[in-house]
Amino acid sequence: MKLTFIGADHEVTGSCHYLEACGKHMLVDYGMEQGVNIYENAEIPVDSSMIDYVFLTHAHIDHSGLLPLLYSRGFRGRIYATEATCDLCNIMLRDSAHIQMFEAEWHNRKAKRSKDIEEYVPLYNMQDADGAIKCLVPCRYNTEIKVDEGIRIRFTDVGHLLGSAAIEVWLNEDGESRKIVFSGDVGNLDQPLIKDPATVDEADYVVIESTYGDRLHDKGKLDYVSELTQILKRTFDRGGNVIIPSFAVGRTQEMLYFLRRIKEEDLVEGHEDFEVYMDSPLAVEATGVFNKNIYDCFDEEAMEIVNRGINPITFPGLNLSITSDESKAINFDDKPKVILSASGMCEAGRVRHHLKHNLWRPECTILFVGYQAVGTLGRAIVDGADEVKLFGETVEVRAEIVKLAGLSGHADKAGLTAWMRGFKNDPKKVFIVHGQDQVCDDFAAYLKEEYSFDTYAPYSGTVYDLIADAVEYESEGIRIAPKKKRSISSVFERLVAAGQRLLAVIQHNEGGANKDLAKFADQINSLCDKWDR
Repeated sequence: MKLTFIGADHEVTGSCHYLEACGKHMLVDYGMEQGVNIYENAEIPVDSSMIDYVFLTHAHIDHSGLLPLLYSRGFRGRIYATEATCDLCNIMLRDSAHIQMFEAEWHNRKAKRSKDIEEYVPLYNMQDADGAIKCLVPCRYNTEIKVDEGIRIRFTDVGHLLGSAAIEVWLNEDGESRKIVFSGDVGNLDQPLIKDPATVDEADYVVIESTYGDRLHDKGKLDYVSELTQILKRTFDRGGNVIIPSFAVGRTQEMLYFLRRIKEEDLVEGHEDFEVYMDSPLAVEATGVFNKNIYDCFDEEAMEIVNRGINPITFPGLNLSITSDESKAINFDDKPKVILSASGMCEAGRVRHHLKHNLWRPECTILFVGYQAVGTLGRAIVDGADEVKLFGETVEVRAEIVKLAGLSGHADKAGLTAWMRGFKNDPKKVFIVHGQDQVCDDFAAYLKEEYSFDTYAPYSGTVYDLIADAVEYESEGIRIAPKKKRSISSVFERLVAAGQRLLAVIQHNEGGANKDLAKFADQINSLCDKWDR
């Protein structure tokens, strides 16, 4: 029984953990890295084709985004996730594949202009995304699921995103039993729409995120409606637009919740009939998923609105932009408006076009409502950049830049501590992950000094023996150059992955009928004869 730390160790994105137990190979999340990549991630210790199961905490791309890559490299196992997470992955993984393919096409056009003969291929394509989606197994909250002999799991609502969960994993091998709990991303308290995070009673080992493990959100309950109303009022009075770079899944729906109330109560004096444009096909689809999962995932406050016959995330004056022509038309309308558009960190998507048209205008406001990772365009703007590059052009930052304080889908230091204190026993070890470099160490020290938890903040590549309750291999963390990316792979790497899958298929057929194995061998040899040049 071993736990290997792969991603989001002393970093905030790219979450991935590898479990080996009961003769099976398992992953908990397989996320994409976003922003600056500080440490080299260890490789998964076995070929992708050998992974039997993936347990997915939630649909955000930094937790789910490499599942299509896993499929492209031969994975054909099962991916267990909550029902809402499966619904969201159905649209988010396809959207991610679209972005990968678009970026590869852009690189190839650029390469042709510069006579660069190297061809870029997407990290994965739509076929890979569809394949990963077909592997999803929808699960209900609070229900124990037997995955395999000696392996059980259960999903507990952790209040971070629609469908998000902490995952309890029970392992029983050779008479030894261990229970390990993966927090996923722990949600903030009193968020609109979704429930507060639930705690877990017992665990031998805990893997907990630490995104905001070094800070506290505003202690008082912020009046987001009032603050947002003031921002809209002063921007509209100037004749400007309010551009909200917003994560298509989760944060966009929360903003719709606030905007519905502002519209319903006519709070923006003199601009009561302002228009709101949701300019993101992904956000439109995600909003449909939210509506589908109202009764399982919405909190009491949202359900009170629902029970009055009101949809809490739609209202008169809300315009949905689906096509690119509809998106372009928004900026030809001079009337002050709200534009909600992805991506939330301004790294891709339609929001970059809206920034190009509005960032240089002093009458406009760019309102940030979510976390901005280091190295992203959104972070640069929030940190006070005077100018930025958009589509190869330099754009001056003259618009008012505002960050809606306290609005976060992540628990702060107090929330993470409260979730940890929900355990009724003392875990053998608490692993601190998914936080910036120093934050992981600081939060580990805090939990140890203040609450006597036995904590450890591992680097990628560290291996922990759950039976011996000891570190088998301790990685020191390998720093890499800031510009290194994982967004493009070569065609040859895809071929190697196909070969690895072939080996896995051969191993899986051990013990088969001699006649069938002989036929399989002939087919392989025939293929080799064709390509052995």
